[in-house]
Amino acid sequence: MTNSTSLISEQSGTEARRTAISILRQRFGDRLQTGEAVRRQHAHTLTWLANQPPDAVVWVDTTEEVREIVNVASTYSVPIIPFGAGTSLEGHTNAPEGGISIDFSRMNKVLQVNERDLDCVVEAGVSRKALNDHVKDMGLFFSVDPGAEDATLGGMAATRASGTNAVKYGTMRENVLSLKAVMADGSVVTTASRARKSSAGYDLTKLLVGSEGTLGIITEVTVRLNGIPEQILAAVCTFDSTEAACNTVIQSIQLGLGVARMELLDELMIRGINAYSKMTLEEKPTLFLEFHGTTVSARDQVEQFEAIATSEGARGFVWAEKEEDRRRLWKARHDVYWATKALRPGTEALATDVCVPISRLAECLIATQNDIKELGIISPIAGHVGDGNFHCQPLIDMGSPQEIEAAKVFLSRLADRAIAMAGTCTGEHGVGQGKIKYLRAEHGAGVDVMRLIKGVLDPKNILNPGKVLPAGA
Repeated sequence: MTNSTSLISEQSGTEARRTAISILRQRFGDRLQTGEAVRRQHAHTLTWLANQPPDAVVWVDTTEEVREIVNVASTYSVPIIPFGAGTSLEGHTNAPEGGISIDFSRMNKVLQVNERDLDCVVEAGVSRKALNDHVKDMGLFFSVDPGAEDATLGGMAATRASGTNAVKYGTMRENVLSLKAVMADGSVVTTASRARKSSAGYDLTKLLVGSEGTLGIITEVTVRLNGIPEQILAAVCTFDSTEAACNTVIQSIQLGLGVARMELLDELMIRGINAYSKMTLEEKPTLFLEFHGTTVSARDQVEQFEAIATSEGARGFVWAEKEEDRRRLWKARHDVYWATKALRPGTEALATDVCVPISRLAECLIATQNDIKELGIISPIAGHVGDGNFHCQPLIDMGSPQEIEAAKVFLSRLADRAIAMAGTCTGEHGVGQGKIKYLRAEHGAGVDVMRLIKGVLDPKNILNPGKVLPAGA
């Protein structure tokens, strides 16, 4: 394409976006905003990825309103970027080609709770905390816990979120029964019934869960619920080495203990937690654990786990039964992002994750720690080690070209290592913009199949363009 042709195309795209926004402004009034502060807030990434704001933000109340926006956007080939709470970590809410951000914060109703069936239907803007507050008095809870309490169910489904409870209860992939979504042509699709199993046709639910807004815009989610366990016990266990901690995790899983949560924090992460969350934990590799069951079974799990940990040389094992003590422990675990940033004020924290088969976890973690030392970067580690998933957060001085280059080398090695170990470049953060470069290495010709699906469902490429799929690769 010549420079003059490219300029004409850009001007045409700009004019098309202006026209679409003008039409939508007549329909939505003050619910459509174009102020720079609002637009930038809807493109923040919580990482070092550049902020790429949309041209406008629209707050929606219903699926029908989403459909109206999609129809206008399709007519003028204007990009659409769904926005839940903005807690995603790989640039999912960025608008690299401009367009319209659809804010789901007003679609925050719990539509139906089916206590006897252990499921519920919610609008996409309902947060996981709001849902759990709603069903708590029914003796129920929603299990997927990515750490951000305000993460929305729509966003969690779109990114195939996971978190601390995944080792026992599964990820969003296992806990979403059905979705309602607006497709690129304006059609509204319900992907499945509430039945716990079905062999009727293609699994559209699984197709959209994890599609990151690139195949359809999720407006309602039907999810599994669980009964609140009779007994919940929490524990903290310290080790002299990462390998000993990982070996303890592997043995407990092989024995089928069914531990609900198994989180590993390295020495540096514990240092940050102590400073930020006012804890006094020993600065050693530490497992945070939670056991769910009956009064008898939960205590039995604790005793068996302690025996395994002791055989691996655990330095200490402390457990808590009272809810306030358990909450204090897990509040510290959920504070890791902000505790990390507090370790080196003024730097950018680049949150990233990988996942490997649990048998390779210790090997992957140790190699990663060696990279951190070799490259001279500061990067605490925290992981959902019960399923082989761990997170690194390099703290980078963005004014230092040397640190930026070291971080790039580190991230590349980390993703390549995980893929080489039959793992994945992202266990739960999603691809977004940040992990696109690794998709071909992980999926090979599968990327071409993904591209075919995208081309059929979104031929104009208006649904969250610039995410997931590598351009022309």
